[in-house]
Formats: sequence, C-alpha cells, structure tokens
Amino acid sequence: MRIKCPICGDRDMREFYYQGAAVMLDRPAPGAGDQVWDDYLHNRDNPAGDTRELWHHGAGCSEWVVVTRNTLTHQISHTALARDVKGASS
Repeated sequence: MRIKCPICGDRDMREFYYQGAAVMLDRPAPGAGDQVWDDYLHNRDNPAGDTRELWHHGAGCSEWVVVTRNTLTHQISHTALARDVKGASS
C-alpha cells in the first residue's frame, strides 16, 4: 500500500506508523465525565468501508497525516496533514 504524504508525496506504507482512528483528534472536554472518557480511550469501531485514520510519517518528514481509506479494499481516497484537519468533524 502506498500513502501520499502531503509534504513528501507518494511513499510506501512502511515509512508510516498507524496510530488509530482519526476520531482521536476530537478529544472530549476535561469535565466530560467518566463514560465519555472511557469510550474515547478504550472503545473503537471496526467499520467496513471508508474510515479516517491517523498515520505518523516517522521515516520521512515526521508529520501526522489523516488518511481516508476503505478498510475493505485498502484504497486511499484522501490524505491531509492532521494539523489542517484537527477540529473538523469525522
């Protein structure tokens, strides 16, 4: 699988480290409550189809990249720097 880094261009996925779903960018408020924080930290969806994932380009520019990828086909439809996506809805 190849991932298009917005800084470095098209790269092999071995240059990146998968960090989980990009919903982790939507951190709950400090006083959101135990159940909200428990869901945020421990519970994950396992969707079939398009999902947004957070990848770290550790063997390249060290940027965090949000990758929109189909979990069934592994086809990547979009990439963006996490700093440009942070706060956007999932």
